[in-house]
Amino acid sequence: MSRGWDLILVGAGLANGLIAWRMRQLQPQRRVLLIEQGARPGGNHTWSFHEADLQPAQRQWLGPMVEHCWPGYTVRFPGLQRHLRGGYCSIGSAHFGQVLEATPGLQWLPHSVVTRISPDTVQLADGQTLAAAAVIDGRGALPSPHLQLAYQAFVGQEWQLPRPHGLRWPLLMDARVDQGEGYRFVYTLPLSADRLLIEDTHYVDTPWLDPQRLRENIGAYANDQGWQGGLLLREEHGCLPLTLSGQFDAFWASAQGVPHSGLRAGLFHSTTGYSLPCAVRLADEIARQTDLGHEHLFALVQGIARRHWRQQRFFRLLNRMLFLAGQPHDRWQVMQRFYGLPEGLIQRFYAGQPSMADKARLLMGKPPVPMGQALRAALKGSPQFKAQI
Repeated sequence: MSRGWDLILVGAGLANGLIAWRMRQLQPQRRVLLIEQGARPGGNHTWSFHEADLQPAQRQWLGPMVEHCWPGYTVRFPGLQRHLRGGYCSIGSAHFGQVLEATPGLQWLPHSVVTRISPDTVQLADGQTLAAAAVIDGRGALPSPHLQLAYQAFVGQEWQLPRPHGLRWPLLMDARVDQGEGYRFVYTLPLSADRLLIEDTHYVDTPWLDPQRLRENIGAYANDQGWQGGLLLREEHGCLPLTLSGQFDAFWASAQGVPHSGLRAGLFHSTTGYSLPCAVRLADEIARQTDLGHEHLFALVQGIARRHWRQQRFFRLLNRMLFLAGQPHDRWQVMQRFYGLPEGLIQRFYAGQPSMADKARLLMGKPPVPMGQALRAALKGSPQFKAQI
């Protein structure tokens, strides 16, 4: 079997799409193939990030992908309303796909179902077997017995309104809504003067999602804001993992030597679920490699994931306090307290780089959950994960 490719990327989502795109920028002579089950790269998603999450050079090369950017954002809670400064940006998957499709020399296969992956081969449902120096699996998160997870479940709808909505800034969290089974908030992006993305989002213990109920929540919220009579342009939904604890080595052993990317590699912020900054850093690293052999790339990606796992330890601790202590419908109080803290701390939190003083500030004082439960939750996860959290 001949190796027709230097790199095959299975799944044309955010992480693999950025790897392919960055590779075209830095090593255009490389033969890279994107394989996607759907009709277009990118799927049906919205990815957002804070500008402070990226280095200036990363923000620069990502620039053509960025569709919207605002100089700040707002949060609203029953006892707090606050506007925070700092660039907040968004990438829509339709725009993401258009940029990839317009990239000279970028090769991809749509409508392709993958039945088997090895470190250097991909077998398709039509019987083809494709070979490369390495295969990277970026088809999204998979359930794993080696991770203890909570979830961020959401439905988002993009609406064209008949009149201006009046929203100037992104509304990252509006928690002045009924809470239900977990922490619930509405996330709203003003995409133009009369176009909005509205997401009903829930931090919950299980991968629960009732799309119809969340659609009704969005309709009720829009009516409360005076946003009636619009045209529904599209809908997206998801259930993002949030890590509480786990066993890193066992999790990666299940990859069986196949390099992973994105959520499948555990490369996301454990508390917020944001994955774009990790995807940008991974794309930069891979696109700079001269050795694209699968053994080298597996070691590289696993090393990046290991460093990220260690850096995320504090956030896993906070997640255990959030999800394992107190009542689910009271979780909003934790978030309200957080958004009352200094802007610099909040910015570093989102970037995954809190200082020691930040960590102390986040843990000091009386938590808005029972103290005993908070301490027990911080010290352990589920019994099978006590050894390595």
